[in-house]
Amino acid sequence: MTLRLLALFVFVLTLSAHGQILTPTKFSHTAPKQVTIGQEIELVFTAKIEKTWYLYSTEFPCEDGPLKTAFTFEPNDSYRLVGGIVPVKPVDKYDEIFECNVKIFKGTGEFRQKVKVLAANLKIAGNIEFQTCTEVNGQCVPGEHDFVFDGFTASGQAPKPKTEEKKPDAETPVPAADDTTNTKPSPPRFTAKIEGPRLDPTILEGQSEVEQESFWAYLVFAFVLGLTSLITPCVFPMIPMTVTFFLKDDQSRAAGIRKALVFGFSIVAIYTLAGTLFAVLLGADGLNALATHWAPNLFVFVIFIVFALSFLGLFEINAPHQLVNKVDQQAEKGGWGGIFFMAATLVLVSFSCTIPIVGNVVVMAAGGQVIKPVLAMLFYSLAFALPFTLFAIFPEWIKSLPKSGGWLNTVKVTLGFLELALCLKFFSIADQAYHWGLLDREVNIAIWIVLFALLGFYILGKIRMPSDTPVERVTVPRLLIAAFIFSFVLYLIPGMWGAPLKALAGYLPPQNTLDFDLVAMTRAQQEKDMCEEPRFSDFLHLPHGLQGYFDYQQALACAREQKKPLFIDFTGHGCTNCREMEAVVWSDPQVLQRLQNDFVLVALYVDDKTQLPESEWYTSSYDNKVKKTIGKQNADLQIRNLENNAQPFYVLVGADERVLAWPYGYDRSVEEFVAFLERGKKKYEELYP
Repeated sequence: MTLRLLALFVFVLTLSAHGQILTPTKFSHTAPKQVTIGQEIELVFTAKIEKTWYLYSTEFPCEDGPLKTAFTFEPNDSYRLVGGIVPVKPVDKYDEIFECNVKIFKGTGEFRQKVKVLAANLKIAGNIEFQTCTEVNGQCVPGEHDFVFDGFTASGQAPKPKTEEKKPDAETPVPAADDTTNTKPSPPRFTAKIEGPRLDPTILEGQSEVEQESFWAYLVFAFVLGLTSLITPCVFPMIPMTVTFFLKDDQSRAAGIRKALVFGFSIVAIYTLAGTLFAVLLGADGLNALATHWAPNLFVFVIFIVFALSFLGLFEINAPHQLVNKVDQQAEKGGWGGIFFMAATLVLVSFSCTIPIVGNVVVMAAGGQVIKPVLAMLFYSLAFALPFTLFAIFPEWIKSLPKSGGWLNTVKVTLGFLELALCLKFFSIADQAYHWGLLDREVNIAIWIVLFALLGFYILGKIRMPSDTPVERVTVPRLLIAAFIFSFVLYLIPGMWGAPLKALAGYLPPQNTLDFDLVAMTRAQQEKDMCEEPRFSDFLHLPHGLQGYFDYQQALACAREQKKPLFIDFTGHGCTNCREMEAVVWSDPQVLQRLQNDFVLVALYVDDKTQLPESEWYTSSYDNKVKKTIGKQNADLQIRNLENNAQPFYVLVGADERVLAWPYGYDRSVEEFVAFLERGKKKYEELYP
């Protein structure tokens, strides 16, 4: 107790020193207004907590620790407390100051108290004392909140059983129950007019940390791709050429460092400019359209094939000689302009090796936020420019590099095989978005089996390309690489007959494109009551035999009729992470069972190119553009109502289109996904008893 009084004194002293009143936590309270004598009702206390602060819960095993949230109710003959106050899902935390485990709330906190109504003049009043602390500097602030519940409409009638409610119609209002004798609060009133999910801003607090984590992971990925580009045969020989440019002048050490830094920044600027133009000119919706439009995808598909054939030795590709010569002439002039043009020369000469990798970064970034391509190109170019800058600063390092030779040609041919395999992904995106049906899953897998088998024999020296030197003996590294490649080929083979190949789920056509799926044949058919035949089910599908809808209005109407929460899956044909989530997370039995039984499912493809009848077109209030296709309308729904345009994006919605839990993004944790589903289900049961 002494420690607690001391802590409270320090808190008050801290507030006085700062000269201002801090209120990081604000409470509100709600209760049903129509009650019945003898009925048990539930009082709900909600705490809104500022970012970086947290609120202590009511109960945790730390008696001599921080001040717990305490509720005091004034005695009154009109009610009786039933049980104690119940905190709703606080999280665990180790308090370093008091050296004990506590329970806290971040963003929002919720407490519930059951009360039995004893008289018609019901009035409930009391006080809340609590303590809020910040993670920034350890400062804590005590607080209190007085509450009064009054204005009830009480009835002395005995409770009556619920009558059968008429199923809601998609065009007519759905009233809340007017029967005031129910033993539970009536569900909130909603109308059947469908406007899209309603996002309560407070429900997203804390989600930014998850998005930030995945965002930084993507930037690290772009950085790794930049480092990978350095070992391509077009770029590696440029390192000694670059260093000689900085060695030819008699200059001071400081001047050499300055010029090397300008050289590196010039490379970054040239590469980043491309990403900036993509982001500014196309915008969020345009980037998504670009990522799935047939023209850019087939263009990249052809480019990958052309460069792959070049890497395999069929022909040579060089940047236009006149352009390269002009830039090189400027570089010979020296000075700051010459350094910039030397960087431009490097970019142009390395064109034939880096453009497939750079193109992959930009196309993948097209599915995210506008700023994402810019930062992706920045991180890519930073990795690409870093070694050149360091070698320009320390030119003596060049002596330690291995000489160009046969090993570089092996890298070149290996890249050729990999590009032939990866180019199918771009063709598959267009094939799925436009429903051509040309590249089924087993066709893609068959091509991969042949390509990687040939690559394995090439690594062992059984196949030679025109520029190769004979492999007289197989070294241990070659043998290990070949063993890995042939193991990968064996892993692919069962996929021809339905094996999920979870590790490759994002890079292969979906499972439903298989013509002969043994796994699906042996899987027990899941039966589910459908309100009506789903629209677009002839060409759109859910994974793992799940049944659901592909039209938001149709799905919401069914969810209202079946009195289940609606599970919205914002997905895309070209979404690699969506396929990974389906293969790794959705396939887990505890997830699959919940999706099938506890929710009405709707998959909203944001990149589907199917044009709707003209009567269903509308002009978006977000960008004032006419939305004509399935994908455009689904993407507009996500952007306009949820302020998000990334996939995968999972949203749980109630009958009044209220979002029930924090939307869920790309996170392959089965436990977290199950917890997300359970949070939404519990909230639905509280709102619609």
